[in-house]
Order: sequence, then structure tokens, then C-alpha cells
Amino acid sequence: MKLVFRNIVYLYQLEKTAAKVAELSKYTKELTKLFSTKENILLICHINPDGDAIGSQLAIYHYLKSKGKLAGMISPNNLQEFLKWMDGVEEINIFIRHREKCKRLVEEAGLIVMLDFNQADRLGEAEIPVAASKAVKVVIDHHLDPRNFADLMISDPSKCSTSELVNELITEMNGGRFLNRSFAEALYVGIITDTGNFEHGLYTGSTFRMVADLLESGIEKEKIHNLVYNNFSIDRMRLLGFALNQRMVIIPEYQTAYIYLTKEDLAEYNYTKGDSEGFVNMPLSIKGILFTALFIEKDGFIKLSFRSKGDFPTNRFALKYFSGGGHLNASGGDYHDTLDNTIKYFLEALKEFYAGLNQSIG
Repeated sequence: MKLVFRNIVYLYQLEKTAAKVAELSKYTKELTKLFSTKENILLICHINPDGDAIGSQLAIYHYLKSKGKLAGMISPNNLQEFLKWMDGVEEINIFIRHREKCKRLVEEAGLIVMLDFNQADRLGEAEIPVAASKAVKVVIDHHLDPRNFADLMISDPSKCSTSELVNELITEMNGGRFLNRSFAEALYVGIITDTGNFEHGLYTGSTFRMVADLLESGIEKEKIHNLVYNNFSIDRMRLLGFALNQRMVIIPEYQTAYIYLTKEDLAEYNYTKGDSEGFVNMPLSIKGILFTALFIEKDGFIKLSFRSKGDFPTNRFALKYFSGGGHLNASGGDYHDTLDNTIKYFLEALKEFYAGLNQSIG
């Protein structure tokens, strides 16, 4: 079934131009009006939410709460363990666990704000009820090539994270920095997780100036870092060791490495959601490796994650071969076949893609 959204669409594609401030002001005025006039505000993040999805969602929740506006929150599926300590996360309704309640929240919403995704199918099971809703729909996102599936789309791919964009919008709406500890923690988590703790991504000097403001608001960066990055189980650490020792393959001629994990591997190490977070980054520490991939066997398909250094366009690779996308140095996709066939296809795609890159350079 093809989903059709109302065609009153405004696409806000922030560019690095002199008009940027004026454009930002225009859309923050629209957001301020919507937040002040609409009842039953609902915030929704994407399926398999990461730190930026939850961080940007909670940041807006805390801002609205400070203004006397209570917003409902939905995640299409379960949160990863390293995010469950965040203030307000207990208010997020999980769609796959509470379907009827979540459908009711969507039906009753006057305004739906969707965060950190650029196409409707990232809503998972929530896509159909959201498309059917008569609420005003807003998207706030930083991914490339957004689809028009809302009434107001605020998209800025120059930002390292949706959390950075949310901070810019709320600072403008608030008439200055919004000083709230829970808000600052949520944004900080969004930024550090979407940049791999500043190892990749489009962070700039303005990103670090924003981070400085967040730190000055009183958040404890060591505590947050430990909760996000140093809070894993023994099984997860043993799975990482196994992955690097037994499941990592180096392809020196393409400056590439990949890791694969079967369903049996995951079961042996008592895998829980989020345990493989960061695995794909590990081979980038190897001298000469510029591109890495992680294959995780699921029921009926293979989940893929890609990372790179320098100018290798993982997003183009993911889009061309794996119906995926993302950012220059961090992206992902899926492939509906066996693990062996997926890896075989990946190797063929890698050879072809590198040949194309060499031709374009030549």
C-alpha cells in the first residue's frame, strides 16, 4: 500500500549562505506557533533508535515540559541499554510492546514531530497510523536527500547530528541558551554518539562551541561517557574479542576490513540489543584500513553497518548496493539473503565500486 501524506510541504534545506539566519528564524517562528497552539504533541524517533534519535527526542520533550506543554513520546521498537539511564526515557512508549496505546496517541495527536530520519519507512510499524493521522507533521533531521513526507521538513545535512540542529532551533525559539540539565545531557549524548565521540561526522567549530555551552550548564561528561561507552556486559566484551579474533577479515588491496557475526555467534555470547555497538569502528584502527563493514545475521536478512576514514563515501556505497544510506563516513543497509551470499555480493560490489572511484579520479 502506497502511503500518501498531505501535499502542503515546506522543505527547509539549510545551506551555508548569508540567508541561513533568516531562514532559521522563519522556521523557528513556525515551530513556536505550532508548539504554542497545538494540543496533544507527539514526538517520534526512528526504528532501532540510536543516541541521536533519543537525545533529540528527549531534548524537545524537556524544552516543551519547561513551557508547560506535556508531549507524548513513541519509539517504534526497544531502546538500547546504554540509553535507558537518561532523564525522561521512562516516558517513551515502545510501539511494538504497546501497540494500541501508541496508535491512540497517534490518533489523538494535533502535532507530530518526527526526529532523526528522512523517509517514512523508518517509522517501522508506526508508519501506517502516522500517515493516516490528520495531525500537522514536522520532521527535524540531518540526513542527506530527505523525502517529502511531512507538512514542515527541517533538514540540515551540514549538522553532525539532529541534536545539534535541535539545539540551534531551540536556542532561537528561546531567545538564547536554554539552561536545563536534562536537556543538555540529552543533546550531549546525541552529539557524542552520532560522531563516535568525535571520531567521524560533520562536526565543526560551532559544534564544539555548542558542546562548550552544554558543559558549562553543569553536565558531568565523565559520568555520561561512562554510562554510554563503559557500561557493557562481560558477554559483550567477550563477543567483541571473538569478533576481532575469529570473524575479522582484512582485504588489503581495497584497504578494507569486515566483521561478520552469525546467529549462532550471537546466541553463544548471550547477545542483547546494542551489544555490537561500535564493533564496525574497530578495524579502522588498523594502519592502512579506510573502509569497514559489519555483517550481523538476523532472521531472514543481514544487517550491515559501514564506516570509513577520509573521503570514502559509505553513503553512496550503501545506497547503490544495499538500499541503505547515511553519511559520508557512517551508513548502513540491509540485504535479504544468506550471510555467505551477502558477503560474496559485498566483495563483488566493493571491487566494482573501487573501479568506479578510480575511474572518476582518473
